[in-house]
Amino acid sequence: MTEFFTEYGMFLAKTITVVVAFMMLFGTLASFSARNRHISKGRISINFINDDLEDMKEILKGNILTKEDLKKDEKEQKKKAKAEKKADTPQVRKRVYVLDFNGDVRAEGVESLRQEITAILTFATPEDEVVMRLESPGGQVHMYGFAASQLERLKTRNIPLTVCVDKVAASGGYMMACVANRIIAAPFAIVGSIGVVAELPNFNRVLKRLDIDYDVYTAGEFKRTVTMMGENTADGIAKFKEELEDTQVLFKALVHRHRPQLAIDGVATGEHWYGSSALSNALIDELGTSDDYLFDLSKNADIFEIKYEIRRGLAEKLGLHLDAMIKNAVGRALRDASRDARYP
Repeated sequence: MTEFFTEYGMFLAKTITVVVAFMMLFGTLASFSARNRHISKGRISINFINDDLEDMKEILKGNILTKEDLKKDEKEQKKKAKAEKKADTPQVRKRVYVLDFNGDVRAEGVESLRQEITAILTFATPEDEVVMRLESPGGQVHMYGFAASQLERLKTRNIPLTVCVDKVAASGGYMMACVANRIIAAPFAIVGSIGVVAELPNFNRVLKRLDIDYDVYTAGEFKRTVTMMGENTADGIAKFKEELEDTQVLFKALVHRHRPQLAIDGVATGEHWYGSSALSNALIDELGTSDDYLFDLSKNADIFEIKYEIRRGLAEKLGLHLDAMIKNAVGRALRDASRDARYP
């Protein structure tokens, strides 16, 4: 039995060594690739959504209508096109620009968002509209504050902004959504969570039991308020809570500035609401899905989906793929451990 565990330990050590070596290799290659990305970081791509909808329609017609009905429909379409061509005042169609933001804790999509908005601002007018399909549970305050500032660039130039929430726009996600002229959410979309939270473990007592000192040296009384390893003081904790409260005051002020109709003290409790309740609390303006809203717009508007795609080198793609594999493996291990703990 001892020999088995010895061999297993050697095998495990070799496996870990190989994994670490690959991580270092891909990390080095990704870093080298990132240093050279300034040559060509990315590009704007545009998809004409009206064409997508028309393609769907034609596919259905071709598979559902009889040959006689298809001929009849074709004649009607030609007749309609001629009538529009002869009209003295041709129909003016506004332009709608669609953006997608799927936020994570670090709001990493903001780097693409800033490029997309810059591209739109080079051409859009106040007669146009920007529609953002927003999905985010929130995350780092400074990153979501920056994302909200990007959306404010549209409003300061009087370009109408509509935010559609199909699933969730909470905390930092709602910080972005509230900037819009109009917020549309699905009936069961999660909205709100106007609050600030911070949590961290503290290992100081563990270190003390192991007779390990952890010293923190600072210049400035509150350069470090709380720490994971050191002993947290009452003054440090009080200062940290004060900073959280200051952040909450800023959050509330931003929401109230963009949505003055809100009873801000009643909703800025950290709670979230589903779409129907969010409507009654004036957190949103309308119930609906992004699909329906864009479909209705397509009847009288040209809809363009705008995406800024970052170009990544092979080494960086491999590095990101390896990172995703490791995160998935760790996630599975944590879920299994949680399951085993719940069901012994």
